[in-house]
Amino acid sequence: MHAAERERLIIEALRPTGFVSYRELEAQLEASPATIRRDLTRLEEEGQIVRVHGGAKLAETDDTPTAPSFSLAGTPFEQSIGQNLAAKQAIGRAAAARCQPGEGVMIDGGTTTLQMCHHLDGKDLQVLTNSLHIVNALLPQAGTRILVPSGTVFREQNIILAAAGEESMPRFHAPKLFMGAAAVGLQGVMQADVVLVAAERRLIDRAEEVILLVDSSKFESRSGTIVCGLDEVDVLITDAGLPPQLHEAFAARGIEVVIAA
Repeated sequence: MHAAERERLIIEALRPTGFVSYRELEAQLEASPATIRRDLTRLEEEGQIVRVHGGAKLAETDDTPTAPSFSLAGTPFEQSIGQNLAAKQAIGRAAAARCQPGEGVMIDGGTTTLQMCHHLDGKDLQVLTNSLHIVNALLPQAGTRILVPSGTVFREQNIILAAAGEESMPRFHAPKLFMGAAAVGLQGVMQADVVLVAAERRLIDRAEEVILLVDSSKFESRSGTIVCGLDEVDVLITDAGLPPQLHEAFAARGIEVVIAA
């Protein structure tokens, strides 16, 4: 395949969400990692893309689409918060135990990440979150410093999201990102809405360690827009319903698997 054709396919792969992983490109282009790196370098020099951890994203332009005014796809927050609640509470407790006193963390919006909040009291953390539910849960904690990005409030999820390509995050460094997902499979971590994908990519690009919080029902659904490949996930915290074959596959990819109880 000619270089120009590969570059065209790379840009097409980027358009749905604004991000594509190296693993996705290797599968689609049937090219070596070295060839793909050279293609990405040329595209970056031309100002079309920006290379980031785990892949590449579209460069910001005046033509970058704005956030839609309609609601997000997926189950509304108030409807999903009670689903698999016991498992989510155990996962949240295990996730909070990984936070060190005084450190900075990022917590993505979701019904499972919300279950961390009660257990963070007294740790005096700095927390960057895009979720108003998480903000409300942390407000009573006098020692917790809360930061939020700018953007549009989506009422169904009570989450703050900015348009793809729009820089909305505070100048904040946090070594750990705690995030949820709509579905998880061998192809990667997925969400139901491309706007969520763009928002989570901003968080992933700032994280040194990505910690995924999902109950085992998320392994039953295998459809969605890919947020990141498994190569970008460092830790998976889930419940005992994780299928054994997936447990083995995740561990084989170097992911630390934690079964919360």
